[in-house]
Amino acid sequence: MSRTYTARGINLKSVPMGESDRLTTILSPEHGLIRAVAPGARKPKSSLRGRMEPFVVNDLLIVQGRSLHRIIQADTCTSFPSLGRDLAKLAIAQYWAELVLAMGESDHGHETLYALLLGHLTQLAALDPQARLAGPVAQLVQGIVHLWQWGGMAPQWDRCCLTGEAIAPPLEQLDQPRWRVGVSFELGGLVALPQPAHLEPVRLNAYLQAAETYLLQQLSQNPTELVEPPQWGEAIAWRSLERVLRHYSQYHLGQGIRSATLLDTLFIEEF
Repeated sequence: MSRTYTARGINLKSVPMGESDRLTTILSPEHGLIRAVAPGARKPKSSLRGRMEPFVVNDLLIVQGRSLHRIIQADTCTSFPSLGRDLAKLAIAQYWAELVLAMGESDHGHETLYALLLGHLTQLAALDPQARLAGPVAQLVQGIVHLWQWGGMAPQWDRCCLTGEAIAPPLEQLDQPRWRVGVSFELGGLVALPQPAHLEPVRLNAYLQAAETYLLQQLSQNPTELVEPPQWGEAIAWRSLERVLRHYSQYHLGQGIRSATLLDTLFIEEF
C-alpha cells in the first residue's frame, strides 16, 4: 500500500527518465537521500520542470512506491540561480553533491549534513562573481573537509600517524619551502618527516608544506565554520589542498569525482 509523506530537500542530481519524466536524488534532513520520479517534469508546461533542477530546495509531497518514490507536488523554498551562471561555482556545488551522494544514506535522518551543505551552497552563491578563483577554491576545500568530518572519515591532521606526536607547522614562516610533511591515504593522515628510522617506512601519497598543513589544522578545529583565507599565496595553497583531498576522497570512496575535470580546466586558465 502506497504512503504519502512530506519532505524538504535539496536536489543533488537529476537525470531524464522515460519520455518526459525526471529521476531526482534529493537530500532531506528527515529522510536522508530520496530517489524519486518527477512525472512529466521535462514537459514545457509542467509545474515541476524548473523545481527539479540541481540545488533547488523544495517542500515536497511524495508518494512512496515499492521501488521508486513519486513526487506529486513541489513548492520551491530556495534556489541558487547564480550557480548556473558561473561554471566554477556550479562545478564546486556538483563536487560537494558527489561526495554527499557517496557518503549519505537513505531512510536515515541527515539534519546536520543537510544544514552543512545548505550553508556552503548559500555562501558559495554569495561569492563575488568578479573575484579571482582563489575564493571559490577556498570555499571548495573547506566544504570537502567539513563533509569528511561529518562522515567520520576525515584524516588526522594534527598528529603523526606513526608516532602520535603533534605536528606543528612553523607559524612564523608559513612560506618556508623546506618544511613539509607526508600524507598517507592508507593510514588516514599525516606522517612527520623524516620518518623514524626505527619504524618500517610508510608509502606516502602526497606532501604538504607549512601553509597547507596550517589551513587543514584550522579547518579540522572548526568543523562547521569557514576559515578566512590567508593573505600569503592563498590561491596556490588552496589549489594544492584540493588536489590532495580529491585523491584522498577517491581512494576511500573507490570512485572518481567527475566534476573535478571541469575544475581542472578552470584552474589551468586562472593560475
